[in-house]
Amino acid sequence: MRRFPWSWQGRPVQAAYEVLGTGMPVLLLPAFSTVSSREEMRPLASRLAAAGFACTLLDWPGFGASTRGRFSYGPALYERFLAGFCAAVMPAGAAVAAAGHASGYALALGRQRPGLWRRVVLLAPTWRGPLPTAMGPRPRAYAFLRSLVRAPAVGEALYRLNTHPRVIGAMYGRHVYADAALVTPEFVAAKRGIARQPGARFASVAFVTGALDPLPDRESFQALLAPPPATTLILCGTATPPKSKAEMAAMAASPDVAVEWVPGSLGLHEETAAAISGRVAAFLAG
Repeated sequence: MRRFPWSWQGRPVQAAYEVLGTGMPVLLLPAFSTVSSREEMRPLASRLAAAGFACTLLDWPGFGASTRGRFSYGPALYERFLAGFCAAVMPAGAAVAAAGHASGYALALGRQRPGLWRRVVLLAPTWRGPLPTAMGPRPRAYAFLRSLVRAPAVGEALYRLNTHPRVIGAMYGRHVYADAALVTPEFVAAKRGIARQPGARFASVAFVTGALDPLPDRESFQALLAPPPATTLILCGTATPPKSKAEMAAMAASPDVAVEWVPGSLGLHEETAAAISGRVAAFLAG
């Protein structure tokens, strides 16, 4: 594991990343979630590395093995972080494979820095957090929830409930994986270990309540695809939950991108890595 030193509002951040393989450089960005980690990209990265790609796996600040804690988590932080990381670590003309919310950040940076990406792969792309997707825009309620979870005692208690094994198992079985049989007790325990790191609740509640949404609405996401900053492939899961699936279907309407529906759900980059790696490798090499 390597460390990328960065700072946000005068406070130091150490971002964890690693590189697998040699060859054409590809940055793999995990989806934001309570259990977000570069480990979810490893099944895909290991296969791409074997196919001749140098795969950089990254943990976002606040998640995985990167610095966590009481930061002001939001688009400004992640936009600047990704720009700084890419300027320091990734060569111009690299490819990027971004899952979930990471898709919007990768597209936006590509627009700001023409030539940064040679190819773009979006894996089950989303632009809206879980609560706004399920309950609609309720900014005051979500801000209140963030303040509760950030509080010292009650916040930790609420977060403990949200990271109970049954909650994580239900989330994966209903929304993230298409095959619930893969959501074993051992799998859930590993995911819970990621979520229960000290200081993890701050970035997690920001994601859940929509504070990390890279874009305000569907139209803004579609604008990044018209045209995209580089040749783009979007892979969407056929078992994606209805509301998220509707958003992906709207993305598919863009005439400037290639969209393919494959087995899987929101976590297809991890669950179906064996099935999609060949397609991703062929696209990146094209």
